[in-house]
Amino acid sequence: MPEDPAIPYDQTSRAAPAASLPQRARGQAHLSVRTRAGASVLGDLHMSGSSKLLFPRARGAELDAVYLNSAGGVTGGDRFALSATVDEGAALRMTTQAAERIYRAAPGAPGHVSTRLTAHPGAQITWLPQETIIYDGASLDRRLTIDLAQDARLLACEVLVFGRRAMGEAVHELFLRDRIDLHIGGALAFADRLRLDGDAAAVLNRAAVADGAIAVASVLCAAPGIGGRLDHLRELLPPQAGGSALTEDLVFLRLLAPDSFELRKTLVPLLHELAQDDLPRPWML
Repeated sequence: MPEDPAIPYDQTSRAAPAASLPQRARGQAHLSVRTRAGASVLGDLHMSGSSKLLFPRARGAELDAVYLNSAGGVTGGDRFALSATVDEGAALRMTTQAAERIYRAAPGAPGHVSTRLTAHPGAQITWLPQETIIYDGASLDRRLTIDLAQDARLLACEVLVFGRRAMGEAVHELFLRDRIDLHIGGALAFADRLRLDGDAAAVLNRAAVADGAIAVASVLCAAPGIGGRLDHLRELLPPQAGGSALTEDLVFLRLLAPDSFELRKTLVPLLHELAQDDLPRPWML
């Protein structure tokens, strides 16, 4: 789907001449899901480079998939792309084997991570990657693009953690571009943009930004009548959180916490409530 010109994406980069860039990690993965005998099964599958997909034992009507970056993390110049297509009436639930780590980058191009999810009529996608942990000196350009048919369902969560507080880490040097786009029935329904440069710790410490929180979760849920449950969902949120019903069938929630463990204590029950099901096994406190 073409980019929406009404919501421009910050193209500022740290690109350096190609000759000066060292060889970096590359990974691509794609899968499609279809139905067979009332169950969701694998259609197409492609993996290359450092991107791997694992498939736990089947449970229920959904297909479970676990993404693994065998390079161990992302740094400047790395490029990873993941795409998933869910055919009519099928259901896919995806997570990651572990938290993704964005390491210090040498001067040059940022690491690029691109994810595209497509759900056809009557399909369902659950996208629950574990946390993305950002280290001091990291450089990242990340995009999540979701295309839903008008009656498709979605539960998606992205978590950013700016350093590990228990390890005494803080992020004082950062180049970050993060984008989420949701299209429903071909029209842009939601767009989120995050640009954070320089001393991230100082920015996050501002009362009007994160008031000292370093763990941030963004949750999107598209389901019939979900907007009518907003008051109940707000009761599950901590003080540093908020939620909006963008339409009667689309809700967005943002949660902040002082660290990832505290965030999970609220986020896991919230996701369980939205999914009306157990979460993938990697999602354990």
